[in-house]
Amino acid sequence: MALNGTWKIDRNENYEKFMETMGINMMKRKLGAHDNLKITIQQDGNKFTVKESSTFRNIDIEFTLGVEFEYSLADGTELRGSWSTEGNKLVGTFTRKDNGKVLKVSREILGDELVQIYLYEGVEAKRIFKR
Repeated sequence: MALNGTWKIDRNENYEKFMETMGINMMKRKLGAHDNLKITIQQDGNKFTVKESSTFRNIDIEFTLGVEFEYSLADGTELRGSWSTEGNKLVGTFTRKDNGKVLKVSREILGDELVQIYLYEGVEAKRIFKR
């Protein structure tokens, strides 16, 4: 999959509205919109290692396609879910532990960009990354 590599945030679309819908307070939303996130993705068969580094935290996430795992967002929201593939797209479905609501995430290469799309409670946001 062409997702391998290091990707740095370039721009966001509707990200603050998405964070508001997720219940993230205004101060954290303002900080989150300017987090300088860098993602390094490495795939080995069905196993992925994702390193996220930002102004606020550094975390390594390892997962296998189709296998559920637990994950905490930067604001502390705890999720449980899994990633799968749909064509050239990586698709994640996660359930919040606190309220049972579903967060959908996809990652896809479009041109020379990694486009990450979030969908929560009918609100869609995009984070676009460049190598």
